Amino acid sequence: MAMTSEVSNGVSVTVESIFDMGQSNALQHDFVFAYCITLENFNNFPVQLISRHWYIYDSNGTNREVEGMGVIGKQPILQPGERFQYVSACNLQTEMGKMWGSYKMQNRNNLTHFTISIPVFNLIATFKDN
Repeated sequence: MAMTSEVSNGVSVTVESIFDMGQSNALQHDFVFAYCITLENFNNFPVQLISRHWYIYDSNGTNREVEGMGVIGKQPILQPGERFQYVSACNLQTEMGKMWGSYKMQNRNNLTHFTISIPVFNLIATFKDN
């Protein structure tokens, strides 16, 4: 399991990723990686996650962008000092790749928007990690 973390605009984003061998099928070039995201609000005001923007790089040269509202069907509000955690997954055509991106957030006190970074994290099948 790989873990990376970054703080931007007062919000920490920690990512843990793991290869999901049970859901993957190497013969069909389908490699599934689960990732757990933990957001923590270090600001002195509540924030809301509005949308996400992902960049997904597959080691075969395929690049994808994914944008959408919220995460896992939610737009969580984090009070100062509060954490929110969710798990999602990504499919690649190869056994290695990486992801990164950003979340659009809203300051719930004055309704202004700001962006926080999702740090780059590697997606590596466990049988390649040696």
